[in-house]
Amino acid sequence: MLKKILIANRGEIAVRVIRTAREMGIATVAVYSELDRNALHVRLADEAFALGGQTAAESYLNTEAILDAIRKSGADGVHPGYGFFSENADFAQAITDMGVAFIGPPPAAIVEMGDKVSSRKAALRGGAPIVPGTTEFTKSAKEITDFGNEFGWPVAIKAAFGGGGRGMKVVQSADQVQEAMESAQRESKAFFGRDEIYVERYLTWPRHIEVQLVGDKHGNVVWVSTRDCSAQRRHQKLIEEAPAPGLPDGMEEAMGAAAVKAAKAVGYYNAGTVEFIYQDNDFFFLEMNTRLQVEHPVTEVITGIDLVEWQILVASGEKLPMTQKQVAARRNGHGIEVRINAENPTAGKFLPSPGTITTLTTPDGFGTRFDGGYEAGDTVSQYYDNLVGKLIVWGKDRDTAIARTIRALEEMVIVGVHTTIPADLAILRHPDFSAITHSTKWVEETLDLSQLVSHAGAAPAADDQDLVERSTTVEVNGKRFDVKMWVPEFAVSTAKKSKKPTRGSGGAGGGAASGAVTAPMQGTIVKVMVEVGQTIAVGDGVVVLEAMKMENQITAEKAGKVTKVNVSAGDKVGSGDVLAVIE
Repeated sequence: MLKKILIANRGEIAVRVIRTAREMGIATVAVYSELDRNALHVRLADEAFALGGQTAAESYLNTEAILDAIRKSGADGVHPGYGFFSENADFAQAITDMGVAFIGPPPAAIVEMGDKVSSRKAALRGGAPIVPGTTEFTKSAKEITDFGNEFGWPVAIKAAFGGGGRGMKVVQSADQVQEAMESAQRESKAFFGRDEIYVERYLTWPRHIEVQLVGDKHGNVVWVSTRDCSAQRRHQKLIEEAPAPGLPDGMEEAMGAAAVKAAKAVGYYNAGTVEFIYQDNDFFFLEMNTRLQVEHPVTEVITGIDLVEWQILVASGEKLPMTQKQVAARRNGHGIEVRINAENPTAGKFLPSPGTITTLTTPDGFGTRFDGGYEAGDTVSQYYDNLVGKLIVWGKDRDTAIARTIRALEEMVIVGVHTTIPADLAILRHPDFSAITHSTKWVEETLDLSQLVSHAGAAPAADDQDLVERSTTVEVNGKRFDVKMWVPEFAVSTAKKSKKPTRGSGGAGGGAASGAVTAPMQGTIVKVMVEVGQTIAVGDGVVVLEAMKMENQITAEKAGKVTKVNVSAGDKVGSGDVLAVIE
C-alpha cells in the first residue's frame, strides 16, 4: 500500500483526495502557487511545497517544479486530480520513471484514449459507434470548412487532449471557422498545455450520458454507474445525476458493456469515464476521460463506493474490491450533483466572478454532502478554474433527489462572489428537467434566464459589537409601520457621508451612455477585435477576455465609431477598466 501521496493539483479535488488518503492512513503532500500559499488544500495536507508563480503555466503546469517536490517529499504516489497534468502521458511517464506510482491509467492508455482522435479509433475497435468526425488532427480552417460542407452545420471544434468543454467551440457556418479554431487552440493550450484539435458533427438535441468505470492491473474492469450530464452551458456541465434517467430497458447495460470493451481495448486500469451522446434511442461514443471526473461523487452516493480509495488501491497493485455483479447490487436511489461555480449568471451570461469569499454557509441534512475547495476568507483567483465546490444529494428516487437539492441550494449562502446557484435553481425547478426532455443545448437555447439577477452580496457585520440600533418608518401595502433595526455601524456612517446622485450618474448606465466598453471582470486580453476609426454595430465583438481559463467576447452595447482602444493582447485588466470608447 502507498504510504505518502503528493496531489499535483489544487482546489476542491486536492481537498477530496487528501481526505480519503488520511482516512486510509496515508500521508499527504500538497503543492501550491504563490496565490495558493494559504489555500484550503495546503492547510489540510501533512506537508506542502511551493511551486512558485501565479498562473497555471508558472505553477501547476511546471513539470520540473512538481517533480522536484516529489523528490523532496519522498512521496511514493502522485494523484493528478483533473485538469492540469491529469491526462498528460509525458507527466505520467516521468513519474513512473522515478519509481513513483501514478494514480491513474498507464501512459500508453492516456496517449490512445486521452487523445480524442485515437480514442475514437479505439472505440471502433471495441464495437462502439462514433459520431461522424475526423480521425486525424485538424490542421487548417479549410479542413473544418470542408467537413462542415460535407456533413452539415453546425460542427464542433474540440481540443484533442482536453475535456470538460475547455477548448470546444461550436461553429454555425463557414465564416466563423477561423476565429473559432484559433480560440479553441488558445483555450486548449492554456488549460491542457497542448493545442491539437479535431472536428466532429454537432448533433441537434442530444443528451450527454457517461459511464464511470474502474479497472485494475490484473485485467479486471467494471462499470460503476451511468450519469446524465446534459444540463450544460458553454459545453461545461452545471448539474449531473446518476443513474442516467429515462433510458429504454437495456440501454444502460449496453452503454456499460461498450465502455468496458473500449477500456479493455487499450489495456486500461484505474478510474476513467467513457462519454456517450444519446439521441433518438441511439448512442455514440464521444470520448474517454482518462482520469477521475468532477462529477464522480454523484456515482459514489448511489453506490457507497469511494472512487478515490479504489484509485489508490489499484495504484498500489491490488485487485478491484468488487465484481461487476457486486457493484450492480450496490446501486440504490438517485443522486444529483450541482457544481457551484464563481460565475455571474445574470441574464444567462455566466460571466466569471473572481474575488474573496466573505461568507460560506453550506447546507446539511439527510442525504446532503458538500465537497468544497474554499472556506470563508479564501480568494477565488482569475488565474484558475472557477469551481468553488459541489453539492451532492441523494434521494430514494429522482423526484426526492430534485426536491432535496432545491432545499439544500436554498440553504446555501455564499457572499463575496457571484455563483451559479440562481441558474441551478431555475434548472431544477423547470418542468423540462423533471420530464427529462432537456438536452445539452437546452440551457442556452430554451431555458429563459433573461430576467435572472444574481447578487454577490456584501459582507455581514462581524458581530453584535458592530451593530447599532436605528428606527425608521416603512409602508407595507399602504399601511405605515414604525420599526427598529440593528444595522452595521459602518453602513450608517457611510449613508451620512454620501450625497444624493445627480440625474444620469451611475456606473453601468453611465458607461453605456458614454460609449465606454468596460471589462466585466478581471482577466487577460487575448485578442483586440477593433481599431480606432472602425465603425461597429451593437453586439459586435470588441475584445476577447480570458478569465478563469475561459474566453469571453466583450461586445459593443452601442453602435458608432471606435475613438479609443486602451488595451493590447496580453494586457491584464480589472473589473470596470475601460477597454475602448465608441462615439
